[in-house]
Amino acid sequence: MAEVKIKPLADRVLVKPMEAESRTASGLIIPDSAKEKPQKGTVVAMGPGTKDEKMEVKAGDVVLYGKYAGTELNVDGIDYLMMRQSDILAIL
Repeated sequence: MAEVKIKPLADRVLVKPMEAESRTASGLIIPDSAKEKPQKGTVVAMGPGTKDEKMEVKAGDVVLYGKYAGTELNVDGIDYLMMRQSDILAIL
């Protein structure tokens, strides 16, 4: 993975979302207009935390996050989400 030029501050986390599923479990192809927004991604970078909240995630962790969590960013043609650590539901 290429070095990311973004350094999150405080308790923020930069996540690279995983690709949306293109087929169902039974093999049907899902058109782009019907694809669900992915809720799983890989942590790319994180801030140092705050005095009240230490960082639980680290770079490389695969995480689950809320459906509408984070702010979408596009850096060098790659899509990322910037969110607070509290928006992350679980580490897989």
